[in-house]
Amino acid sequence: MARSGFIYGVAKRLTTGPPIYYAWVALLTLVAGIGVVAYMKQLERGLVVTGMTSYVSWGLYIGNFTFMVGVAAAAVLLIIPAYLYDFGPIKDIVIVGEALAASVLVMCMLSVTADLGRPDRLWHLIPGLGILNLPSSLLGWDIVVLNGYLFLNVFIPGYLLYKAYHVKEPNMSLIIPFILLSIPWAVSIHTVTAFIYNGLVARPFWNASILAPRFLASAFCSGPALVIIIYQIVRKYTHFHVKDEALFKISEFIAVAMALNLFLLLAEFFKELYSDTHHLSPLKYLYVGLHGKNMFVTWIWTALVFNVIAFIIFLIPRTRKSLVTLNLGCVLIILGIWIEKGIGLIVPGFIPAPLGEVWEYLPTTIEALVTAGIWAIGLLIFTLLLKVIIPIETGEFTRESRASA
Repeated sequence: MARSGFIYGVAKRLTTGPPIYYAWVALLTLVAGIGVVAYMKQLERGLVVTGMTSYVSWGLYIGNFTFMVGVAAAAVLLIIPAYLYDFGPIKDIVIVGEALAASVLVMCMLSVTADLGRPDRLWHLIPGLGILNLPSSLLGWDIVVLNGYLFLNVFIPGYLLYKAYHVKEPNMSLIIPFILLSIPWAVSIHTVTAFIYNGLVARPFWNASILAPRFLASAFCSGPALVIIIYQIVRKYTHFHVKDEALFKISEFIAVAMALNLFLLLAEFFKELYSDTHHLSPLKYLYVGLHGKNMFVTWIWTALVFNVIAFIIFLIPRTRKSLVTLNLGCVLIILGIWIEKGIGLIVPGFIPAPLGEVWEYLPTTIEALVTAGIWAIGLLIFTLLLKVIIPIETGEFTRESRASA
């Protein structure tokens, strides 16, 4: 009876809301539907409908996957101060951040699925049914760490919400081991992703030991920046209280991470430019063009300018603690890191081809629509999760409140 009452309550909350909620859900559903139709066309005709070729075999899908893994990993910057240091302002909102991580992980898996030429063989990746070729396969490890982190970001907040719904204190001795495990696991999901690139010795642009630290540093910029914006939207349209103190503390993390990210980028520039070998070609293509081909030069310099401006904003306490400049810095970081870790990372790794040719890549409309559909599905999942999480967190939706209604 209690379970049916909870299910009824959840269903009621998911299907009721202000007009802006219906409009938002309808928009996301429409975009997701368009993405599914575009993906059906890709399934019918094959990857030939994308901009990918035998020379540049990864593109927008894998670029978005790399970016979104970083966003998911950044949840650890909320978990540590909330659970280990009991920092109240962030502890009050950490579950929303974990819900975002879970939603983004679903988007990561959908991006990889979209990139597969034969998704019907996906069952080979299911432990117990398929063969992951562990420990030698990095892709196998990527599957393990992504699914494990998804479990942790569902189990931990799920348990805490279950206790909050029943107005009971959680058994911290039960949940703390999982919280502690989630910290290195968050680092592992982006480290293993970096190792997938890093292990390709024939691709000098990726074959650098500095890649994993750069991945983590940039992840701890873009993920928290997205979190700051989402928290402000949530508190504007719901009764969920998010203190400015929490946002400003997160912005301090971003300032440190961005400083490290720019330093590592400078170190990478020095290594490539000072050695001046043929391995410099991918970096040349990206920043100044190669053999007359310069499709991404404007994009990458825009990303660099965005990142530097954002770093200055977050470095200065006055601008970091003003919501106007804080939000500007967050938007610049999200766009800058998306360009840098998306197309700016993927495409140059394939250039030049083994015989020295430069084959440029440009995403097609199909790729753009499928990617937009994946983002819409992730945001829809996150929106529906918030419709349940926030009322439980505020005490509006509990077993006692339902009994008294």
